[in-house]
Amino acid sequence: MTKPVGSNCNLYCKYCYYLDKERFYGKGRKVFPDDLLEKYIRQYIEGNQVEVVSFVWHGGEPLMAGLDFYKRVVELQFKHNPNKKRIENSIQTNATLLNEEWCRFFKKYGFLVGVSIDGPKSIHDTNRLNREGFSSFDKTIKGIDLLKRFKVEFNTLSVVTNLSEGKGKSIYIFLKSIGSQYMQFLPAVDYITQENDARPVIVSPLFESSATPAPWSLSSAGYGKFLTDIFDEWVVNDVGKIFVQLFDLTLASWVGIEPSVCAYRETCGDNIAVEHNGDVYSCDHFVYPEHIVGNLYRDDLQDIISSGGQINFGINKRNTLSRECLRCEYYFACGGECPKHRHFTTGEGDKKFALCEGIKAYYKHTEPYMKYMVELLAQERAPREIIPWARNIIKDGTFIAPAITKKL
Repeated sequence: MTKPVGSNCNLYCKYCYYLDKERFYGKGRKVFPDDLLEKYIRQYIEGNQVEVVSFVWHGGEPLMAGLDFYKRVVELQFKHNPNKKRIENSIQTNATLLNEEWCRFFKKYGFLVGVSIDGPKSIHDTNRLNREGFSSFDKTIKGIDLLKRFKVEFNTLSVVTNLSEGKGKSIYIFLKSIGSQYMQFLPAVDYITQENDARPVIVSPLFESSATPAPWSLSSAGYGKFLTDIFDEWVVNDVGKIFVQLFDLTLASWVGIEPSVCAYRETCGDNIAVEHNGDVYSCDHFVYPEHIVGNLYRDDLQDIISSGGQINFGINKRNTLSRECLRCEYYFACGGECPKHRHFTTGEGDKKFALCEGIKAYYKHTEPYMKYMVELLAQERAPREIIPWARNIIKDGTFIAPAITKKL
């Protein structure tokens, strides 16, 4: 994940794990300098020995880099792509800064736009206000409408907090109503420290003893019910039409495909974060001094990724997990989830996913459906290489909704 403006953002979301990186880099405008950008793009394309090279632009709010920055990005990607690999760009935004010029650019160059929206206004605006404390919802919806008008491909990312508990179905239906066909749900379970009246600091999983649960954190049981409520609505009405990332990943696991998201793999380490000044961290969720693994001004990107420190970081995802988790019947699908959520320690002194019981309830609830889908996939001899279903596994994007509905 490339952070072209670091933690700079026009919003002030309560649960944002990146805003407090100002502690390390200070406040004020920050933008990836041109010389560093060119070096990064060249090394990134050269280092990816595959036909498709994907760039992920993240924040903060990456649109604050300005449109000219991304025009330069496209120029440099073309310049340093002599083997004509396919270049893909995705950008995660709160959508409040979108206008027609941005949308024309995204459409022209095929950017995939991820929009952060948590649900209806009452839920979204509880945590996602601007720096003056006013609503961001209407501007986000306006941005989504622009993306639809210009036919820019987009998906939605929704943070699941305690406010979302018991509202899974209604949030899902709302997201469908605004045109989202591809949805991601990110659970919020954090620990914070508070210094005087300053913004709370979200701490690393190796948190200090003074850290306390964040007020927005959801419960394990609430997370499980949130997921199963959405699944029950989706599996009857929307298979092959609406795509929920976790459901895709679950089926991938059941058919023996390695999950495409590092949180659900046995090991991790390829989700590095590249800051605006060239600092490289082991992971987007571990931007803390102890996890810096290099700087692009002095280090080659390939050397950073293949360094012992980065390799050990990825392997430790498995090696620091509790034996209870490793023996779990759903470990093959969960992979211990993201280490940033391992706030619980077992009696054996090992780390455990804080939402373990909730996601286990989800896997148990969906197991018979997944097994049935696997059976149908085998009968249809459908391609089995890549998830999501709509693009690779399912012919014509129709999947098997009629058959599943009949079976139910």
